[in-house]
Amino acid sequence: MVLDEDLAVVPVADGFLRQVRFGRDGAESTTKSYAHSIALFLRWCARTGRTWQAGAGQLGLFMTWLAHVGPAVSRDGATTQGMVLAGPGSAPARGADRVNGVLTAVRGMVVHAVAAGPASGDLVALVYEVADDRDLPGAARGEDGRMSWRMRARHRLHEPETPVNRASDEEIVALLRACLSARDRLIVLLMARAGLRRGEVCGLRRSDVHLLADSRPLGCEIARAHLHVVRRDGNPNRAWAKSRRQRVVPLDFLTVQASDTYALERMTVSRAAGGDFLLVNLFRGPVGAPMRPGAIGDLLAAASRRAGLAAAVTPHQLRHAFGSSAADAGCGIDVVADLLGHASVSSSQVYLHPDPGRLRAAVDAVPSPRERAGVTS
Repeated sequence: MVLDEDLAVVPVADGFLRQVRFGRDGAESTTKSYAHSIALFLRWCARTGRTWQAGAGQLGLFMTWLAHVGPAVSRDGATTQGMVLAGPGSAPARGADRVNGVLTAVRGMVVHAVAAGPASGDLVALVYEVADDRDLPGAARGEDGRMSWRMRARHRLHEPETPVNRASDEEIVALLRACLSARDRLIVLLMARAGLRRGEVCGLRRSDVHLLADSRPLGCEIARAHLHVVRRDGNPNRAWAKSRRQRVVPLDFLTVQASDTYALERMTVSRAAGGDFLLVNLFRGPVGAPMRPGAIGDLLAAASRRAGLAAAVTPHQLRHAFGSSAADAGCGIDVVADLLGHASVSSSQVYLHPDPGRLRAAVDAVPSPRERAGVTS
């Protein structure tokens, strides 16, 4: 929830966040991120003497505030008395992606307030404009080729196109060598070779993993080794599959082999034998309890240190490595999106930029004019 300076619940924000969490079945992490963004907006409104309705009509000023006022000033309880605030020309306090993320939450709150009744419909025209679909990628347009219309956000910063921050093959190999257990190697492979999020990894049950060549005796019609990513409520380790849609992810031989090795390792720990969670604590208490998502980051950080890597590899970098490798192998964007559990193919667009090595190989493969002309010397 979002509280004002008197520690009272802000109704307009509370109603929207309840809709995100329960009405849309949004993830807790998404709801939390929206709450932080809306709190920034309401704090700016309060400190500049605006109502939130007036602030919605002046998002350009809010964007400037976000870009040039750092957390030391914008956080709850901070005061601007005696402080010199950074302005245009200095390094931004927040990047374009963060500013755009905050604006997405604010626009969602405004539209929900209009739909629910507390706000006038005039506010929608202040945050959205009607636009055609010519700037959308081809996969997101209609199949009939006719131009259609959509609502486009009025306020948005340009986000520089940068290569996806993926773990390199060398870093993945170094992590696998630095792992101290079969369980840890399986965790790395589930993210780097199956593209799972850390919440999805920790939420896996034994019954979700089918490693037989034919799983029909188990009631599953999917052929060969694979796992099912299923969103479940109430996991004791607070693991959460972000995607609401259940998906099937094929597993390669390396991941199957790592899973078998882990099963043998787990059998040696009597207190870990029971329970349906796939990944459990083996070396620290409570033994046998399902692993927490936060432990995945700690595990990778420790393995990165042992491997002598310059920076710790994060869970999302391993997931990015899988998405990039699938795209580099020639998979279509629809396949990449389905493997990663993206609700929209536009979320997978970032993986379609070829690896620099492939770009160099493509240039080297083009024959020179002399070669095309048949000149040998």
